[in-house]
Amino acid sequence: MALRAHRWRNTAAVAVTTGLLALGLGAPGAQSAAEPRIDLKVLVVDDGSSPVQAITSQLKSTGIPYTAVDLNSANRPDITAAYLSDTVNGTPRAKFQGVVLPNETPFGAGSAEQTALENYERTYGIPQVDAYTWANPAVGLEYTNQGGYAGPLDGAEAAVTDQGRAGVFGYLDGAVTFEDNDPAVQESYGYAARPRAGYTSLVDVPVPGGSGRASLVGEYTADGRRQLVMTFAYNQYQQQFRLLARGIVEWLTQGVHLGQARNYFAVHVDDVFSPDARWDTERNCTPGDIDCTGGGGQEAPPIRMTAEDARYAAQWQRERGFKLDMVYNAGSGEDWKSENGGTDAFADQLVADRSQYRWINHTYRHPFLGCVQDTSSVPWKCSTDTGGAPQYASRATISAEIRDNYDWGVSKGLPVDRSELVTGEHSALKTLPQQPDDNPNLAGALADNGVRWIASDASRETGQRPAGAALTVPRYPMNVYYNAGTEKEMADEYNWIYTAKADGGSGICENNPASTCMAAPLDTATGYRDYIVPQEARAALGHAISNDPRPHYAHQSNLAEDRVLYPVLDKVLADYRALFADNTPMENLAQSAIGTEFQRRAAWQSAVADGSVTAYRIGKDVTVNAPSGLQIPVTAPEGTTKQSLLSSSPFGTAYAGSRSAWTTPGTLLTALKLTLP
Repeated sequence: MALRAHRWRNTAAVAVTTGLLALGLGAPGAQSAAEPRIDLKVLVVDDGSSPVQAITSQLKSTGIPYTAVDLNSANRPDITAAYLSDTVNGTPRAKFQGVVLPNETPFGAGSAEQTALENYERTYGIPQVDAYTWANPAVGLEYTNQGGYAGPLDGAEAAVTDQGRAGVFGYLDGAVTFEDNDPAVQESYGYAARPRAGYTSLVDVPVPGGSGRASLVGEYTADGRRQLVMTFAYNQYQQQFRLLARGIVEWLTQGVHLGQARNYFAVHVDDVFSPDARWDTERNCTPGDIDCTGGGGQEAPPIRMTAEDARYAAQWQRERGFKLDMVYNAGSGEDWKSENGGTDAFADQLVADRSQYRWINHTYRHPFLGCVQDTSSVPWKCSTDTGGAPQYASRATISAEIRDNYDWGVSKGLPVDRSELVTGEHSALKTLPQQPDDNPNLAGALADNGVRWIASDASRETGQRPAGAALTVPRYPMNVYYNAGTEKEMADEYNWIYTAKADGGSGICENNPASTCMAAPLDTATGYRDYIVPQEARAALGHAISNDPRPHYAHQSNLAEDRVLYPVLDKVLADYRALFADNTPMENLAQSAIGTEFQRRAAWQSAVADGSVTAYRIGKDVTVNAPSGLQIPVTAPEGTTKQSLLSSSPFGTAYAGSRSAWTTPGTLLTALKLTLP
């Protein structure tokens, strides 16, 4: 995506006295007589608190192996020297490259376990993250009554310091603003304090009600040990943590670890060429739905893009440097054309600009391809045969819908990938509660057409799973409704769903434990821009910065009339540009690439869980042993090289100041070998 110019962060050129850039080479307390073996695994001492859970979630998402010790379990292992280290083939071994603690002394100051842990860190130069603690001299900070602050941080605008930008937070370019989603609820609490000797502030904040700035995140070096000190509470979903999570992990692992993390954002535009039904603001339903009655046969015209809308979409993409996925129904478009004089300027324009988009097969006419629906009652149910078995769309029907749409796209020169598919309403996949299983005819139809990746609804199924020989690609639905072409329609339908019956709403929000009601209905003239857009943009951005490649989806109707989707996308992209440096671009992947990413992650997590991966570094040499053919995710500093039997080559691709990749051992080697700079 196009990003505004930023000052480049050349971290290698900045001298940082605290050792933030040491990457474990010559770290405080490290042995000099013989290089120890450092296993690429993290120890997490878990007290069940949300800060520890947040860091653990980042380790898991990144793909970093870790061992969790549950402080609340009577059967947990004792933290002893033998638990932490041993000797392998005569080489001293540190079993963990970093340690995550709930606070600086979870076992009690001076206790045997705390002493063993501190000696281990000192001996092998192992860094320690204090997930959440208070400001006190034991972590290199003054008490908050010495020019600091203790209290709520909702809405506070923290910033990465120069030292933080020169080190592990160099991928950030904007403020780290603490969420304040509800003024009536305290969402964040923390201690902002002045540094003492040995403490380097990495993230600070203006002292609320005071003067100057005080630290919230910093590195404390003392007694041959290094600690990353966090003095505010957080959970894994809050934006302030999501922004800092990458840097926390890089500090913890000293820039060398298994796994990788990127920021992802892709947007599918469904129903392209199809007209979409319009929300009826009087009846509070969508004509054509089985629960929408009345109206005297009068239905509002459907919503469909025009040629001008198509020209605007192409221009918007060029200006933003962001590519949309056009998820198309050719047969519905051909039907529309035949019913409207035999011409279709919109389709002609979109096809003329075909190379500017990605294209995904959405079936020819968008039928429901699961069980045959019995709509005689609300909600609908599956029709059954005389024996009571569900009746399903046939393999031939499904296959024809896939094939005919693909063939039309090829005939028009669309760059459509045969392996990708989105069925109408994600049908043919299981649809609870009516259809608890996939259409048994789906697998064969997918095989008939070479489909490897079929979209699913992430609000129903968050993970990837098989569908025959294919795999699902979960997509996030956006709260930008398919049946709304105008901002007024969007706000009206939103009010119906999210306001209580007493306020004129449906009351759905009152009866659904997963939902909440708004305090009052939105003004339909301003509510979309003022309320819905910020809400949707925040949710989408939260996914994008969470190493979550799932695409989002909206509909062609949202690019028509008032073009309601663009304000949401513009805010996501603008907010991202303001937060991240140029070295951390947003990855916009095709559906097949997203499916492959999930497939690789699942295989990697399985191999790690069954103990078939071992990885370690000795000095500058990194070795990873894994099952043959397994793609291995690794992150390492710039300048790292990958070894083959007779040569070496630069490792990985640049991202967020590091190099990372899914990779396999070099030529004629059975283990992955990397050399650090």
